[in-house]
Amino acid sequence: MQGSANLNVMIKAARKAGRSLVKDFREVENLQVSMKGAGDFVSKADIAAENIIKEELMEARPNYGWLGEEGGGEEGKDPTRRWIVDPLDGTTNFLHGLPHWAVSIALEHKGEIVAGVVYDPAKDEMFFAEKGAGAWMNDKQRLRVSGRRDMIQSIFATGVPFGGRGDLPETLKDLARIMPTCAGVRRWGAAALDLAYVAAGRYEGFWERRLNPWDIGAGLLIVKEAGGLVEALDPTEDPLVSGEIIAANEQIFDKFAKTVRG
Repeated sequence: MQGSANLNVMIKAARKAGRSLVKDFREVENLQVSMKGAGDFVSKADIAAENIIKEELMEARPNYGWLGEEGGGEEGKDPTRRWIVDPLDGTTNFLHGLPHWAVSIALEHKGEIVAGVVYDPAKDEMFFAEKGAGAWMNDKQRLRVSGRRDMIQSIFATGVPFGGRGDLPETLKDLARIMPTCAGVRRWGAAALDLAYVAAGRYEGFWERRLNPWDIGAGLLIVKEAGGLVEALDPTEDPLVSGEIIAANEQIFDKFAKTVRG
């Protein structure tokens, strides 16, 4: 699939950051098991990856704005466009030596995501999409959401709150409604990959609360371009603004969303 110049810049940046992260990932198992040492190491890996991405993207498009997990936001000379970047989605997995984490890069134009890349360096899977051009993996494989129609045959993904967050009661209520209706729920700890997996038909759907634009910006476009539906938990809101998202294939979406929303 031949992408635009912008998409090609995004893919190049994601691959370059991925190489840096893979190198650091190999060192994780050699770290002393202490929160300070390991946490500092991962933070350095994270920041280094973001710097690589920012350098690549801003060199190619110096007038665009920027929103990154580590570096915050910057207004661009072109106020209509900005990059939205998570250099390491799945930091806790990375820290524990679990090979399930990703680089996420989205391009926003006038408040709408128009291009997205989610790269899993550990598995060398590059998921990407542009508005109106479909969703793809590794250049040649067209992505389509699952064709399953029955909730009981479906697998869904979500995030489970970690220590210090206050939304565990809501999540437990969600799980109590969802789990009896489906074939399973997965919690793999990287929202960008959860959305990519919905696009690839590996999951039928995904929902989660308290997410950031850089967690879901690229993934939500990839789902849409693979034929899926995406809404906020409150259907009148924008998931990028609310941080609450429901994504699924078209056949499942209404039943799934109704169950999640209670």
